[in-house]
Amino acid sequence: MHKRVVIKIVGLSLVASLFFIQAAESRVKSFVIKIATLAPEGSSWMKTFNTLNSEIMKTTENQVRLRIYSGGILGDETDMLRKMQIGQIHSAALTSGGLSVLFKEINILQIPFIFQNYREVDYILTKMDSLFKKGLEENGYVLLGWSEVGFIYMMSKNPIYSVNDIKKMKVWTWEGSKMAKVIFDEAGVAAIPLSIPDVLVGLQTGLVDVVYAPPTGAISLQWFTKIKYLTDVPLAYVVGGVVMRKDTFKKIHRPFQSTLMEKFQRHLDQLKAVTRNENQEAIKVMAKHGVKIISPSKNQISEFKSLWNKARGRLGNKAFSKMAFDEMSSYLEDYRRGRK
Repeated sequence: MHKRVVIKIVGLSLVASLFFIQAAESRVKSFVIKIATLAPEGSSWMKTFNTLNSEIMKTTENQVRLRIYSGGILGDETDMLRKMQIGQIHSAALTSGGLSVLFKEINILQIPFIFQNYREVDYILTKMDSLFKKGLEENGYVLLGWSEVGFIYMMSKNPIYSVNDIKKMKVWTWEGSKMAKVIFDEAGVAAIPLSIPDVLVGLQTGLVDVVYAPPTGAISLQWFTKIKYLTDVPLAYVVGGVVMRKDTFKKIHRPFQSTLMEKFQRHLDQLKAVTRNENQEAIKVMAKHGVKIISPSKNQISEFKSLWNKARGRLGNKAFSKMAFDEMSSYLEDYRRGRK
């Protein structure tokens, strides 16, 4: 009899233990990911995030979901980074500028005039993906997926054909952008640093005359309503990516980590194709609304490139290392010679 009682007690204990383990696992699985973005409601980025949220909730049976803070309501990328660092949010959609704060080598992607087309961009991202992901992870962040903002163009209240034209105007520069600062210093331009949410007011009040952005960004942020000219020279490429704090990512139930990685990258890949098409259409939209598209001569474009080459020497290793630059240059050379 005593043996039966002991066996019964042990059996009940095991059942109870399994119950509590399952309950604990259930609690661990449930997670709300707070994610911030500058993308406004109605944009393709927000449509992608909303679709992602629906799919993630369905696949995880509502154990994981996104809480999206759109339109820069939490501030500029600098503010988002700070809020991630203190744990106020877990994730953010960032451009090259924000991503390079977390791992400076990502800056090489936005070197002026480095890429000739999107095929080169895609090739370099494929070749250097592991370097960027490793660098982000070593600094405490997991990359959920790449997308892009696109090539940026100068837009202004007065026409800009040459370096001399830009010297006569008040130019906006993104706060904390090392490359923009050295370029404008080299050109002798007193640039005005502003956060992205403040740029529209700067254009309205005459604080700045020149801005630079991808065409879709200029439309979604309403900058195009305050400028009259777009200089049809792609200046630099701006990547986009979604990162999450590494410690937060590890708190999510392991099978759901794989779900997040797969779904984010798949949808962000699709968003990249949409963004490229939208940027082409955005230039046409601006032209229809009275923005004049101007095309500098080859000599004038060479002048802009020469300005960058002079400015690059002043950067040193502040924006990116020589090793990362040489690696990318080598890949580009191989690609252009057909040695993929």
